[in-house]
Amino acid sequence: MTTKTDQELSKLLVDTREELRAERFSAAGARAKDSNAKGKLRATIARALTEQHSRTLSAGGGSASGGKAA
Repeated sequence: MTTKTDQELSKLLVDTREELRAERFSAAGARAKDSNAKGKLRATIARALTEQHSRTLSAGGGSASGGKAA
């Protein structure tokens, strides 16, 4: 994930979310071929979002507390 550009991460998120949505609807009628597929897709989405968030924090210099002063 760290080697991908911001645009590649965004595209990965869009594609993976679409794939997860398709997996949900296809699994509604029949047994899934890969029962772990949804979990793997969710993990990929979480990794991409985590990388995006860490880049936002490092680029903006902001804090994870939502900008509230202590």
